[in-house]
Amino acid sequence: MILAGDIGGTKTNLALYEWTTERVEPLRLESFPSGDYKTLEDILVEFLAPPKEPSPVVSPETQGETQSENLVTPPAEPVKLAAACFGIAGPVIDNRCQTTNLPWVIDGRTIAKQFNIPRVQLLNDLEATAYGLLWLRPDELEVLNVGNPPNKRQALALVAAGTGLGEGILFWDGKTYRPMPSEGGHADFAPNNDQEIELLRYLRSQYLHVSYERILSGPGLHAIYEFLRDTKKNEPTWLAEKVKVGNPAAEIAQAGLQGQAEIAKQALDLFASIYGAEAGNLALKALSLDGVYVGGGIAPKLITKLQDGTFMKAFTNKGRYKRLMSQMPVKVIMNQQTALIGAASVAAALSLASPS
Repeated sequence: MILAGDIGGTKTNLALYEWTTERVEPLRLESFPSGDYKTLEDILVEFLAPPKEPSPVVSPETQGETQSENLVTPPAEPVKLAAACFGIAGPVIDNRCQTTNLPWVIDGRTIAKQFNIPRVQLLNDLEATAYGLLWLRPDELEVLNVGNPPNKRQALALVAAGTGLGEGILFWDGKTYRPMPSEGGHADFAPNNDQEIELLRYLRSQYLHVSYERILSGPGLHAIYEFLRDTKKNEPTWLAEKVKVGNPAAEIAQAGLQGQAEIAKQALDLFASIYGAEAGNLALKALSLDGVYVGGGIAPKLITKLQDGTFMKAFTNKGRYKRLMSQMPVKVIMNQQTALIGAASVAAALSLASPS
């Protein structure tokens, strides 16, 4: 039995697998609100606790009789784990991570000792997603650009907007793709036109450092909307109320996708364009001729917007390298459990490794 986890600022997904060499479905999968717990260990204690046996029902006819042995249920055995792997939103150094959006410090050695797990590996969440995308089926992807990859294997790139912005690179080592973690989402935002320059100025009035994550994330979509609201003065009252009381990014996305408000449509246009431009930046830096994968929680929800050409126009808009960019396949990851699948694949490999 192996344990896999996908730990984010909003929720923590945990799953148990009987995974050896092939992808399988989890035996048990649960999701926990991360902010309700002080540590990951608290969640693990709850998740790994043996299930409680139901109490025997005593009927009026048997009330007062001596309980027979068949009513005495022995306590359930705790789960015995061969290995565990967790994808975490934050930089992992020496198998330890101080999470970016939670007040947690997660240490693989501490978890291994407390829960008696022989091998525990921590990964950056995008690193886990990178491992996971290697196991995806074609029907779990949407193609934005077919491209024309070279015959000889090169590299892959991964960009994922959600609560934050994650980036990663997979290089070919001669036998397989090797994921490499990155914190590229925190690199400086580089505007491409006058409107984006104004957006940068607007955000600089609020933040000392404007990264791509400030724009390409759920809060980032809201920030784009606020920029348009404050500069164009075209926010309808009904949408202002929905954004105020609901999930701002979700309300803006819905209004934009359904064409209900011009400001929401403009926000999605700007978001998709900047997303495509940054995906292209990463593709150039990685020279990911084998393809670019767009992951995270936002892309599947905005898939119709990403398919309308706005994303790919910005992706390929790299001057003399437009033709090269057009040859790169671009695909959207639709399976929201990809990071969990990646963590499970790593844990499975750890469980099969010889003792050191």
